[in-house]
Amino acid sequence: MRFKLYILFFLATTSLFAQKVTTSIDTTKNKIGAEFKLTIKADVDTLSKVVFPKATTIGALEVIESYKIDTIKNGGRYELIKKYGLTQFDSGKYTVPRLPILINGKPVFTDSVKIEINDVKVDTLKQRMYDIKTIAAAESESVWWKYVLGIIGFLALIALGYWWYKKQPKKEKTAEVIFTSPIEKATSLLQQLESKGLWQKGEIKSYYSELTYIARTYIEEEIKIPAMESTTSELIVSLRHTAKNKKLKLSAATLENLEKVLKQADLVKFAKVKPLEYEIEEDKKRISSTIVTIHNSIPVVVEETDELEQWNEEQKELARLKKLKKQQQKRLFTIIGIITFVLVGTLATLIAVKGFDYVKDRVLGNPTKELLEGEWIYSEYGNPGVKIETPQVLKRIDVATTMSKNTLALMKEMQLFSYGSMSDAIFIQVSTLKYKKETEVDLEKAINVAIETFEKDGAANIIVKSEDFDTQQGVKGKKSYGSLTSFNKAKTKSTKMYYEVALFKQDGGLQQIVIMHKEEDTFGKEIMERVLNSVELKQAEQ
Repeated sequence: MRFKLYILFFLATTSLFAQKVTTSIDTTKNKIGAEFKLTIKADVDTLSKVVFPKATTIGALEVIESYKIDTIKNGGRYELIKKYGLTQFDSGKYTVPRLPILINGKPVFTDSVKIEINDVKVDTLKQRMYDIKTIAAAESESVWWKYVLGIIGFLALIALGYWWYKKQPKKEKTAEVIFTSPIEKATSLLQQLESKGLWQKGEIKSYYSELTYIARTYIEEEIKIPAMESTTSELIVSLRHTAKNKKLKLSAATLENLEKVLKQADLVKFAKVKPLEYEIEEDKKRISSTIVTIHNSIPVVVEETDELEQWNEEQKELARLKKLKKQQQKRLFTIIGIITFVLVGTLATLIAVKGFDYVKDRVLGNPTKELLEGEWIYSEYGNPGVKIETPQVLKRIDVATTMSKNTLALMKEMQLFSYGSMSDAIFIQVSTLKYKKETEVDLEKAINVAIETFEKDGAANIIVKSEDFDTQQGVKGKKSYGSLTSFNKAKTKSTKMYYEVALFKQDGGLQQIVIMHKEEDTFGKEIMERVLNSVELKQAEQ
């Protein structure tokens, strides 16, 4: 037993350390557009199956070439070498993230590597300089043809709908025959039905539809009850009620024969039942006999009681209301269809002319557009004071909850104000601070601190650029800008953001403005420009 345990321990240890993955890069500093070579080595046994990732981008770096895998045999093992050619066209500090290597279907992750992309320095002493060219007039791009195309498309849809409506088969109008009595009309229609030979042609459903139509029409015209709007059971009940009140000599067998035919017709029309030939003949005879029996049972003078007249009027009113309701529903559906057609046509025209984004922003709404077009607030924040115009009032934040005690111990005063967060469509933050001891503020270091703060708040793939920045009143400072990936608190969704950080130093104090918006949001870009153009700084209070 002890020997078996040793064997199991040996196999587990062997499978655990049988695979090894190492990561290296040829250089950690390079120029814009130059190639980095990322090398991944996998040391595995001869039976292992290794799958390297296939990607066009790795983190914020672009894969310009994925080299073939080199294989080196080392005794009873293989060393697989995979190289990727990476590049980036924006300066800044980047990280090659951990990559999953599938070995026998299980992921083994590589190490992350930090790299730096530097700008290409230009020697202005040897390079001949040229004056800035004058503004060239751009060719006018008229969009009138898009409006014409949209209108033509809309009219074409209307014409197509009208053509389709006209192509629908119309019921042929037959010459109306005037009959002297309901029994004459019913007898004539039954003869016409037999001459058509519908059930002999296999059109059993049509035959039963016409047969029951003739019977119901006769009953409605002769006895004055709403037979056409009644179900089979409702019609039989009405006949019994009428026979009792009008003293019609209708036997139970007559009503049973009529009910059998009507129920058979319902099965044929709705359940696709196919009666036999003798059953069809019997049903035709039952209808003919029922019509004759009802005709013979009607007295020459029928005295209707007030109760019967009231009941008949109620039945007629119910039938009228049913018909009216159907007409109203049909009219409502027609109006809804027309409105829907017009709305869809209008939206399609707007999308064809203005584009989908234009329609989405103005029809569905855009939060940054609403902020831009809303009422702005011009206010002063902190000390040294920062006067700034924003779409919403900035809210004071308790710095004790955001900074360590050691950091706060160095400061005489710090104030922080913000609107939104790094995961929102717009994020604005203004902060001012003064140190306890006289300190020479280094704006370059302050920019690095701001970037580190972004990383602590969960930002990744940060691209950093910096330049000098002046306010409208000529106060000089530094500006850092670029893009980053922001994650929400649950890290279930990421957002690509564009940011700008403006920093100024006055009397040993620091003033900082941070603005972020979604990278492709044109309204967010306009908000950022308007906020930065409104910045006005005040001298620090002693």
